[in-house]
Amino acid sequence: MGFIFIAFALGILACQLGAALPPQGAVGLVAGLAVAGLLGGGVMRVRSRGLMRGLALLVMATAAAGAGWAYAAWRADLRLAEALPGEWEGRDVVVTGVVASLPQDFERGLRFVFEVEESAAPLPQKISLAWYKGFRDEEMHTLPPLHAGERWRLTVRLKRPHGNVNPHGFDYERWLLEQGIRATGYVRPAPDNQRLDAFVPGMMYGVERLREEVRERFRRALPEGAYTGVLVALAVGDQRSIPPELWRVFARTGISHLVAISGMHVTMIAALFAAAVSGLWRRSPALALRWPAQQAGVVAGFLIAFLYCLLAGWGVPAQRTLYMLGCVAFALVLRRETAPGRVLTLALAVVLVLDPWAVMAAGFWLSFGAVALLFLVSSGRLMPDGRLRGALRAQWAVTLGLVPALLVLFQQFSLVSPLANAIAIPLVSFVVTPLAIGFAILPLQMLADLAHGAFALTMLAIHWLAELPWASWQQAAPPAWLAVLATLGCLWALLPRGTPARWVGLAMLLPLLMWAPARPAPGEARVTVLDVGQGLAVHVQTAAHDLIYDTGPAFSADANSGERILLPYLRAGGVRRLDSLVVTHQDNDHSGGAEALLTGIPVAEVRSSLSENHPARLIAGLRHQPCVAGQAWEWDGVRFTMLHPARAADDSPGSKTNDVACVLRVDAAGLGVLLTSDIEAVSEAALLQGQAGQLASDVLVVPHHGSRSSSTAAFIEATRPRWVIFPVGYLNRFRHPNAQVWARWAASGAALWRTDTAGAVRVHLVPGGPRIEAAREATPRYWHGR
Repeated sequence: MGFIFIAFALGILACQLGAALPPQGAVGLVAGLAVAGLLGGGVMRVRSRGLMRGLALLVMATAAAGAGWAYAAWRADLRLAEALPGEWEGRDVVVTGVVASLPQDFERGLRFVFEVEESAAPLPQKISLAWYKGFRDEEMHTLPPLHAGERWRLTVRLKRPHGNVNPHGFDYERWLLEQGIRATGYVRPAPDNQRLDAFVPGMMYGVERLREEVRERFRRALPEGAYTGVLVALAVGDQRSIPPELWRVFARTGISHLVAISGMHVTMIAALFAAAVSGLWRRSPALALRWPAQQAGVVAGFLIAFLYCLLAGWGVPAQRTLYMLGCVAFALVLRRETAPGRVLTLALAVVLVLDPWAVMAAGFWLSFGAVALLFLVSSGRLMPDGRLRGALRAQWAVTLGLVPALLVLFQQFSLVSPLANAIAIPLVSFVVTPLAIGFAILPLQMLADLAHGAFALTMLAIHWLAELPWASWQQAAPPAWLAVLATLGCLWALLPRGTPARWVGLAMLLPLLMWAPARPAPGEARVTVLDVGQGLAVHVQTAAHDLIYDTGPAFSADANSGERILLPYLRAGGVRRLDSLVVTHQDNDHSGGAEALLTGIPVAEVRSSLSENHPARLIAGLRHQPCVAGQAWEWDGVRFTMLHPARAADDSPGSKTNDVACVLRVDAAGLGVLLTSDIEAVSEAALLQGQAGQLASDVLVVPHHGSRSSSTAAFIEATRPRWVIFPVGYLNRFRHPNAQVWARWAASGAALWRTDTAGAVRVHLVPGGPRIEAAREATPRYWHGR
C-alpha cells in the first residue's frame, strides 16, 4: 500500500504547484474516476498475475494521484472561500473573539492569532493581528496585558493576505493559507477595546494558555540567559525567542533540527514514558493478566507523545513521529507486524489528509526524508551494527542524503554537521531536552539552571565549529531536475555494501555542486526591482559584477529586509560578494537593510548619502565614499553614471534627506535604466537643469514611490521611458502611488508596473529589449491575491 500513499502525496503536490484551482465540476469528476480506479485496480490486482497485475498497480497509483489532486483542490476551495471582502480592506471593524495563540512580543508590540466570534462585517474566522505600542498613523496605542484564551472586543483594520514575492523568496501568502489565516491587520486605538472574559473554555485555548505559562516560567527563571529562547523552543515549540545570530550558527553547523521539536525528542519522551509504565504494569499481577505490559506501555507512550506534540505547537516533524508511533502502537495492540516503510508512508498520508499544504513546507521534506534515509541504511542488513557504527552510518546517511534538499530549500549545507551532531545530539536530546521538559512540569530553578548550563556547554564546541571558514557550503538554488538526479545518486550510494558501482551515485552529486546560474553576457545587464513592501531595493547584475541599490526597510530591531529578503535572494542567485552597495539616503525604507547586508556578505565598496554617524557608514569604514554627480564607471561593457546629488551630503548640511538621494543611471545593450530613489520636485528640477541630456531612458523606477511631491510633468517629458516601475507596499499608509501621479505616467504612454501586484520586476537589458518579467507571473500560485 505504500506506493498508493506516495502517489496520493504526489497528486497533492501537483495541485499545490498549480497556478489556478480547477472548476468544482472537474474536481468531482476526477474524484469519481479516482475512486473507480482504486476499486477496479484493487480487484484486478487480486484476480490477476504477471503483466496484468503490474497494470493494476499502475491504475491504482494513477487513481491515488488523482484522488490526492482532487482532495487538495477541494480543501483549497473551501479555505479560499473564507475571504475578507475587498470593500472591507483598510476600514475600521469592531470584532469580538478569542486570542487563539501565544502572543508574540516584538519591538513595537504584540502579534497574535484571533478567532472571530462576532463582527460588524463578514470576516474570516481566523485573523492575524498586531497590537502596536507607541505611535502608528499618528495615533497613540496603549498595550494592555494580553494572554491566550482571553475574549476581547477590538477595533481592527484588516487587509487580505499579502506577502512579498521575490525569486526563491519565502511565500508568506502560502504560509498564511496553511495556517488558516485569511486576513491580517492591526488593532486600532478605541474606547471599545476591552477584555470581556479572562479565559474561554476550550481544549486548544487551554493548550495555548499552558504554553504561554511555561514560556513565561522560563523567562522568569532565566531572564538574562543567552539560550533561554532555545529552552523555550525545546519545551513548547516556540522558536521566535531564538535570536537570528543563533539561527545562523545552527545553520552553519547543521543542528537546527535539534532546537526544534524533532521526531527524536518526541520518540525519546514516548519511549521513556512507555518503559516506565510497562515496568510498573508488570509489578501488578492483576493488571498484567488483564492486559500485556508491552501493549499498556506503548499506548501510554503514544498518549504522552500526543500531549507533548500539542504542547510543542503541532509541527510537521512532531506530527510525523506521532502518527508513526500510533501505527506501531496499533500494530502491537493487534499483535501484527508492520514494515517500517509502510508505517512511514501511512504517516505521510495522515499528515497530508490533515494538512494538504504541508507538502510545500521545508520541514515536511526534511522530516520525512531523514526518516526514510534512516530506514534505507538500517533495514535489510544480514549483520546488526554496533551502536557506534550504527550511529555513524545513520549520520552519514542523513548528511549525504539531504544535501540536494538543503541546497534547493536553503542553498547551503553544513560540512561540519557530522561532528557537530555527534557532539550536540547526546547532550541536547538526552540532557538538555529532558531537563527543559522537567522544568516545564516541575518548576524547580535547579532544572532550568542545569538545562541552560548543559546547552551553554554544548555551544562552546558548536560556536568553534561555526567560526571555521569552511563550515558550510553555499551555492545558488539548483533546478529541480538536477536535485532529483543528485537525490537518486545519493540513494544509490547509500545502498548496502555489494551494490555494484556505488561510487557512480556520488559522481551524480557533482553536477549539482558545480551548477551555477547563467549571468548576463558582456555588454548586457539584469536589473531586478525587488518586492520589499513600502521601500526600495534593486539588484543590478552584469557578466561578472553585482550592485545593490538601496536595501529596503527595517521592520523592527531584529527584522529587516536585508536579512529576510536581500541575503536569501542573493544566496539563491549564487551571488557571494557585492562589488558595490549604493545606499541613496538614510530614510528607513531605503537604508533599513544596509547593516545586515554589510555584515552578511562581502562588499567591496559603499556609495551613499548617509550621515557620517549612520551605523551602516560606520561599518563600511574606509570602503565608503559619498555619492556625487559625475561619478562613473564601467563593468563588463555596462556603464554606470551617478547623476545626483550635485554635492556630497556631508557638504549639504540642513538639506532634506530626499534632496541628497543618489540617482543612478545604468546603460547596457543600447538601453538605459534610471534609478531615482526618493527625489522630489526640487531635485527633478535640478536634474533637468544640469543633467537633462542623460535623463531619457527606456526603463525608470519612479521617484519617491509615486508620491505627489514628485514626477512633475517636465520630468516625465524629459525622461520619456517606455516602462515605469512603482516600488510600493500593498495598501501602504502613504497611499502611494498618488492617483494623479499614476495618471500622469499613464498619459505619457509608458507601461506601468507596481511591485505590490507584480512582485519583483526583472528587466533584462539585451539587444532588441528590454525584456521585462514579474515574479508573480513567472511563478503563479492559486492562492496569490486570494
